[in-house]
Amino acid sequence: MLDQHSWALLRRLTRWLDQFKMCFGHRAQHVSLRQYVDGLLGDSGRKSMSAMLARVSEPTSYQAFQHVITHAPWEAERVWRRLRAVLPERTGILILDETSFPQSGPHSVGVARQYCGALGKVANCQGAVTAALWTGRRAWPVGALLYLPEAWIGDGARRAAARIPATVRLQEKWRLALTLLRRTRSAGITLTAVVADAEYGDNSTVRQVLHRLRLPDALGISPTVTVFRGIPGLRVDREPPPPRNRREGWPDQEPISVRALSDALSAKTGRRVTWRNSTNPPWEADFAALRVTPATDWRHRRLAPDVWLLCERGLGPTGRRRHSLVSLPASASLTQLVRLAHHRWAIEPHYQDFKTELGLDHFEGRSYPGWQHHIVISAIASAFLQCERMRPRAGPRLTFPQARAFVQEIFTGLLCIRRPQYMRWMKQAEQRFHRLRI
Repeated sequence: MLDQHSWALLRRLTRWLDQFKMCFGHRAQHVSLRQYVDGLLGDSGRKSMSAMLARVSEPTSYQAFQHVITHAPWEAERVWRRLRAVLPERTGILILDETSFPQSGPHSVGVARQYCGALGKVANCQGAVTAALWTGRRAWPVGALLYLPEAWIGDGARRAAARIPATVRLQEKWRLALTLLRRTRSAGITLTAVVADAEYGDNSTVRQVLHRLRLPDALGISPTVTVFRGIPGLRVDREPPPPRNRREGWPDQEPISVRALSDALSAKTGRRVTWRNSTNPPWEADFAALRVTPATDWRHRRLAPDVWLLCERGLGPTGRRRHSLVSLPASASLTQLVRLAHHRWAIEPHYQDFKTELGLDHFEGRSYPGWQHHIVISAIASAFLQCERMRPRAGPRLTFPQARAFVQEIFTGLLCIRRPQYMRWMKQAEQRFHRLRI
């Protein structure tokens, strides 16, 4: 039997899902939302619709269960807006990232041969740009957009088969990231900084937007990005005429690649720094930092804002090297630079939990609306588990997997109550097991 704490948890889940009623057209869709969340939080190893439906306590028909995800006309972005509005924690660092979903066939919407972070190589996969609010202890999903390669945008037959709306146009990943940034800010969430990898740090438009918004940022960059040491001066030489590829104003020094500048830094310039992400074990590496000016706007007789170049070298002779541009004041310490830059990797365990515990990448549908619906309902389930982790309790705080395991145990008990044959099967299996042991 379920105790009072279990029923209290179920009431909290009901209240949480009731906040999204307004986003659905009629009661049947809201009932299916509850069942889908039950399936995501339940004990099904594979979060496909057929596997989840078999484990919910009050299943409907498979067609009705599938319809609410693949064909029902509710708007995923409206649900995202509601989720951003009800998040209990509203201040933190925005982590812009991309995640990939390996696919075996060519028919899932957006699938293409592209770099797959999940496999660490170019492979057949879907790619999505995501945004999460990182508070230092928890990550809250605040948005996700599927990246559609040009082959999907320009092919009318593929668009029709995947039900891609006419309003969806080709957008680079950095444009999708800026869309998620804008939506997060418009929800009234206070961002203390933005962190992202080189997919976005290499893009000068992204850096300019963050500068105009006066948001501190730490953006990974490729070693081929060029910069000036410090702040160069702009010369104006009338005689002789400027070189063909330069306007009449140009810097008084030549740009240098980040790789060359990092190599030129003396070993004495670097310092070993130790940091910790949330409650994870501490990390350490060697770092060096200096003020630089990205070599982007000088051809238009203006200079980009000067920022910190943070160079990281992992310990050991083959330690991994990373580079970031960090827009903190010139008075910032090396430790401050390192801590901000390394919030970016705090998202990795979040996505690992999201995929392993909630089956983020288990969706087997092929349509664009179906993918969007699955992702946002998964985000609702993830946010509920984070709310459960916030609740005061004796002992150490729950991890994300522990919170889901607790909910799963209750759902299993509820399932057995409403399906008594499961208890009979379990008892029969237990009896056969004991006979075999004897």
